[in-house]
Amino acid sequence: MPENYIIYFSYIMANVIKLKKGLDINLKGKPSEILLTGGNSTTYAIIPDNYNGITPKVVARQGDKVKAGTVLMIDKTYPEIKFVSPVSGEVSAVNRGEKRKVLSIVVKPDKENQYEDFGKKNLSSLNGEEVKEAILNAGLWPCIKQRPYDIIARPNESPRDIFVSAFYSAPLAPNFTYLVKGLENDFQTGLDALAKLTKGKLYVSVQKDFPLTLKQAEVFEFDGPHPAGNVGVQINHIKPVNKGETVWTIRPDDVILIGRLFNKGVADFTRLVALTGSEFAKTGYLKVIAGCEINSLIGGNIQPSQGHVRIISGDILTGTKATENSYLGFYDNQITTIPEGDEVHEFLGWAALGVNKFSAGHTFLSSLFGGMRKEYALDARIKGGKRAMIMSNEYDKVFPMDIFPEYLLKAIIAFDIDKMENLGIYEVAPEDFALCEVVDTSKIEIQKIVRNGLDLLYKEMN
Repeated sequence: MPENYIIYFSYIMANVIKLKKGLDINLKGKPSEILLTGGNSTTYAIIPDNYNGITPKVVARQGDKVKAGTVLMIDKTYPEIKFVSPVSGEVSAVNRGEKRKVLSIVVKPDKENQYEDFGKKNLSSLNGEEVKEAILNAGLWPCIKQRPYDIIARPNESPRDIFVSAFYSAPLAPNFTYLVKGLENDFQTGLDALAKLTKGKLYVSVQKDFPLTLKQAEVFEFDGPHPAGNVGVQINHIKPVNKGETVWTIRPDDVILIGRLFNKGVADFTRLVALTGSEFAKTGYLKVIAGCEINSLIGGNIQPSQGHVRIISGDILTGTKATENSYLGFYDNQITTIPEGDEVHEFLGWAALGVNKFSAGHTFLSSLFGGMRKEYALDARIKGGKRAMIMSNEYDKVFPMDIFPEYLLKAIIAFDIDKMENLGIYEVAPEDFALCEVVDTSKIEIQKIVRNGLDLLYKEMN
């Protein structure tokens, strides 16, 4: 058994996995469990770059009238995978870049949302193929991803198992227990639907004191630092992916969307989004529709008299840099703000004692005065230049998977397919290496390397 975790059984006979490796980064700006007002967006957009593994084909035209659930775009390779409008209204723009690459499809919403009617369905009377067809028709299939390659699941394949992580552990991540309040029935219905899509098992990972009693799933309790909430880490500890096997994964927020489809018969993309980070005057949650403008979420909420602010769609480790004119990513359920740091000038720089500086390796004196328990307001500075990868075992300290990250990264850079396969490329996604970037003294864009490696491998193998 790998040394980085322990398995035992709790008093309720749920499987419990305790992680030893990882890193919790204690940041200022945790989301308060209050519902804020706002989130009224003037336009909504579908961004093809949000979805890995597709070749987009636009089927809507500028000026078309659409409802929430109307198809705007499909995948050329798998045309049954549909991408639908999150709101009703008019298609105001189809934006393209170089070589006519589709950048975004923008919809101007109606005052009142109108939905395509997909019909309420009784899951007990449906088989797996009928459930799959319903999810595909409603445009909710992009919610389901697959390992290997971390791409949208291929509907013509049958997964060995399906995995759901019902909690988030990244810095400043929203509390799923709060997100699911009042939506417990939709969440369970979503699990019931997913259980019909595999002949294997549906695994759901939770934290201690998870408030719901789940059916149709084998439940594992995870205890330990981030990345305990990453579904890739959970797969590695529960039932790893071998060559030739496919598993599907889905975020818990998206399980709710699928459950809502069967309970209400509509594709309703409404969700709670957390406003987090040290630069917000108020943190909390907003009820919004996916694809909304980020300006509608943060307008007027940035603290005054501050320097430049980095806006991130998603969490601080895996999110994407955004502007107020950007749109919320399809898979993102939080907006994070941190100082940009471009106006900071430190006396002595790296040579300072660093009483108030964060350090994962106990480099600064801050490790003696509060250490990891202290809240930090980190900025976006890299604090160093890129250099050769240093084999110092620093990745392994925060990487709780039975994989050698340094060797896998070198195999990806060299694109040595045999070594990549032997070292576990089929199990990982870029997010699994986010903490490696945090502690990396070489300042290498590790997540980008992994993403490029997965994309090249998918093209090579298919």
